[in-house]
Amino acid sequence: MAITEPSLVFTAALILLAYLIGSVPFAVVVSKLMGLQDPRSYGSKNPGATNVLRTGNKTAAALTLLGDAAKGWFAIWLAEKLAPGIAPAGLAAFVGHLYPIFLGFKGGKGVATALGVLVAIQPWLALATAATWLIIAVFFRYSSLASLVAAFFAPVYYVFGSGLAWHAQPAMGVALAVIGVLLFYRHRANITRLIQGTESKIGGGKKK
Repeated sequence: MAITEPSLVFTAALILLAYLIGSVPFAVVVSKLMGLQDPRSYGSKNPGATNVLRTGNKTAAALTLLGDAAKGWFAIWLAEKLAPGIAPAGLAAFVGHLYPIFLGFKGGKGVATALGVLVAIQPWLALATAATWLIIAVFFRYSSLASLVAAFFAPVYYVFGSGLAWHAQPAMGVALAVIGVLLFYRHRANITRLIQGTESKIGGGKKK
């Protein structure tokens, strides 16, 4: 039975659990299981699907992407089952990916986990945000730029789509906005390279 009015202790415990779920480093786990090099030792040293793809193992990258997205979805799903309306659960899982306790608080950039959170909140919202990412990626060929644009529009879609495709909750809107801000913060080096024209394009080599 769902708990409709959770206590402060229960809420804190649920948020902590969501953080721990988000902290699971699928890039490292998948790489170890598949006998690949630790993703923190090459490329961008980022424990995420994009860096795992640099090994040339598309299966490992796909599994990492799926795992990172799944943990964002699962954190929200679990929170809704145990205590509906706990908006910070998705944010906690996202923060867990960025600053995982299992990796000394040095994690990935969170794009896949954020997408998983969106899927759990509202699949149509996730689809609209993913479509935005795809459009920018196809036209400009910068994965980082596509992620930044999608991160900006996700909370905008959530607010303006309320009453049309879903019912927005203020707390959830704030959580999505915070996730967007954190995504921009984690992509600050990419933003600098985009401004300087040195950011690598999708399918291309890294610019000097």
